Amino acid sequence: LYPALGLHPIYADRHRDEEITALRRLVAEERPVAIGEIGLDFYIGEPDRGRQQWLFEQQLQIAAEFKLPVLLHVRKAHDQVLATLKKMKFSHGGIAHAFSGSRQQAQHYLDLGVKLGFGGMVTYERSRKLRTLAAELPLEAMVLETDAPDMPPASHQYQRNSPEYLPETAAALASIKGR
Repeated sequence: LYPALGLHPIYADRHRDEEITALRRLVAEERPVAIGEIGLDFYIGEPDRGRQQWLFEQQLQIAAEFKLPVLLHVRKAHDQVLATLKKMKFSHGGIAHAFSGSRQQAQHYLDLGVKLGFGGMVTYERSRKLRTLAAELPLEAMVLETDAPDMPPASHQYQRNSPEYLPETAAALASIKGR
């Protein structure tokens, strides 16, 4: 197992400013493989967008300083995340976790060196937009992920997700790709 360290956006209201200093120190000491999950979540209740944006930018700076990729948590905020990555000229890549954006947004991430995470949602027949996108994208643009304990595949709907279900997601993705 290899760690990734970061301050998740859904807890932005709980994170204190000094945690950024602590994160920088931990990254220097522990040498994680990535910074994450970080990003923006505008889906939750009444998000403090300004606070989330500040935390996101601070963590992008840490990732850039240590030349680490990022694991992006993005809900209802793809355009804002993409604009921030471009504004900060972030060039160390990463993964847009549980990608659910448009084809155009997908291409913008790929142009920035960010791969797209596909998990259990791709196994649902009703996920037409996501399945169409998966069929169109080159295989090297995608990363298979579990997101356990969330987002289980269709065969385990309403259950706790587990990494043991990953072969089902891989099989669905292979079928979509015609392989």
